[in-house]
Amino acid sequence: MPRTRVHNMNVSLDGYAAGEHVTFDAPIGGAERLFTWFDGRVIHGVDKADAPVTLDRALTSMWSQGIGAEIMGRRKFGPQVGDWPDDGWRGWWGDEPPFQTPVFVMSHHPHPTIDFPNGTSFRFVDGPPEEVLRLAQQAAGGRDVRIGGGPSTVRQFLQADLVDFMHLVIVPITLGRGVSLWEGSSGLEASSRSPRLAALLTSCGTKTTTPEPGPPTGDCPPRQTDQICTPQRPAAIKPQATQIGGYTRGKSREA
Repeated sequence: MPRTRVHNMNVSLDGYAAGEHVTFDAPIGGAERLFTWFDGRVIHGVDKADAPVTLDRALTSMWSQGIGAEIMGRRKFGPQVGDWPDDGWRGWWGDEPPFQTPVFVMSHHPHPTIDFPNGTSFRFVDGPPEEVLRLAQQAAGGRDVRIGGGPSTVRQFLQADLVDFMHLVIVPITLGRGVSLWEGSSGLEASSRSPRLAALLTSCGTKTTTPEPGPPTGDCPPRQTDQICTPQRPAAIKPQATQIGGYTRGKSREA
């Protein structure tokens, strides 16, 4: 059965997953430090980068596996607010967006579909999470649907009990302010109305590696450290279908 998935959701130690004010110069809203570890070259496979196959890159590569459509909030697509201006904006990703599938952008304001030769198609929809997910599942053709963010959009689908798998990356920084993934989400683990949500928690920290082989010394080789995301104990929680306040300016989705 097709699943609804969240991948590579970076969260600070104080619970923020994006900055407050997205602009053309600050697409993460001032929270760019959340992505200093992220290697986007491997989202379509670890073979796409001339780099060691590490656990963080392997987990990142799951982003595209088996995905037939994505759902994103308006502010992930662009910084504009209100009615869409006629400014030729086609997203942050240039002429070859990485999605290569239909992408449903949640917005209160209508916008023509934007198609790209590589299969990416931005489709602008106004509806509750259940209806948007239904449209995405139809477009996905039996494959999984990815909830691509931002955090308020992920939060809506969690609260609507629509997420089957979620990979969170705990980044060892504090932001002090921003958009919280968990605001208004008390009791997610207490729901009993749907199948369990599989949650994979990793943290950006250090890994241990051994040096290059050398003459045996009879002792364990010294350990070195390198930046990586390391797995934590797998968790399983159940999302709760309760009310949630959407994004800061809308009650059910990003405006």
